[in-house]
Amino acid sequence: MATYPPVTLVVGEEEFLVDRAVRQAVAQARAALAADTGGGADGGGDLHDLEASALAPGELVALTSPSLFGGGATVILRNAQNATKDIAPELTKYAKNPAPDAAVILTHAGGVKGKAIVTDLAKAGVQQINCPKLTRASERTDFVRQELRRVGRQADEGAVRALLDAIGGDLRELASAVDQLASDTESGRINAATVARYYRGRAEATGFSVADHAVEGRLNEALEQLRWALAIGTAPVLINSALAQGVRLLGRVGGAPRNMNSNALAAEVGAPPWKIDRVRQQLRGWHPDGVARALQAVAEADAQVKGGGASPEYALERAIRLIVTYRASAR
Repeated sequence: MATYPPVTLVVGEEEFLVDRAVRQAVAQARAALAADTGGGADGGGDLHDLEASALAPGELVALTSPSLFGGGATVILRNAQNATKDIAPELTKYAKNPAPDAAVILTHAGGVKGKAIVTDLAKAGVQQINCPKLTRASERTDFVRQELRRVGRQADEGAVRALLDAIGGDLRELASAVDQLASDTESGRINAATVARYYRGRAEATGFSVADHAVEGRLNEALEQLRWALAIGTAPVLINSALAQGVRLLGRVGGAPRNMNSNALAAEVGAPPWKIDRVRQQLRGWHPDGVARALQAVAEADAQVKGGGASPEYALERAIRLIVTYRASAR
């Protein structure tokens, strides 16, 4: 008796999540096939991996038929939306009556193209795994939290933000970073300082972390990040550049139509969509007058860190305090 889904459909554009879902489905199927057919720990039968567009009529039946040596078969069909008109009905027909000792894993990019395949396979009762594109800052934050739970670790909000600031929005890199932190650090709660120790070489990310804390009105956290950044040798001019970019984004995003799509706005201002979503959250509590004053504060700090003042460190701290003040006071 099969202990794995005979047909699995993975739908979505998030490449890393799709790849992971396929790997997990294949591993589950091959382990179960090895146990069911007596193939042993290294068994699992034949493995076929091909594009759905390359599948010939009748080929799926041949690929899932028992081989002379037994052991079952696992078939990966990628990009089912590109299957020919002759193949699409075969996929649905197979899903309704799958072969014994075989597993079929299909991927589909989602969207309009080949949508009927997704609908028909759903009606046939196949297991469906959705992997939609993660574009919002909140979605990537949730992803990091889920990755931490996956490796059995906990982290405070500061650590999650620090990891996103240091790595950015690439899910593959974020997952790899979580794995590294989990394996290289002692058990217990991961905090921002832990993340900082591993990614201190990313000076630009350090500056952006200072800027995010400042424009969100978190004075203590911003000053803590500033002192840490300076302690590890981050150039004051890089930190002030990040402050300026953070405040400018407030102005540009705040001045855009509220119903403007994040992707469209991202292309216009030259920032990733997840950053646009985060800036929109940061805008809460800001008034246009406050943004203008904050821009003036970072402009003054810029002149001082480039030689016009005696202490770049003091200039940066003053700019941060002014940014937080303008956020709180402007109406």
